[in-house]
Amino acid sequence: MLDRIALALLIVGGINWGLLGIFEFDLVAFIFGGQAAFLSRIVYTLVAISAIWCISLFFKDRELLPDAA
Repeated sequence: MLDRIALALLIVGGINWGLLGIFEFDLVAFIFGGQAAFLSRIVYTLVAISAIWCISLFFKDRELLPDAA
């Protein structure tokens, strides 16, 4: 469950970075009142913690999927 939450936050962060890079538009800052706003900083921090958490996904054993054939 925690893995899915972390991945969802990374998707939000990735979309925000894409908007920032392509359109110079920070969606999180727009929604929560600027980059320095308390709620924006919470979202940025949660995305960063999620990224650190998701590093562990590289080292977890994956369940074997049944063959599609």
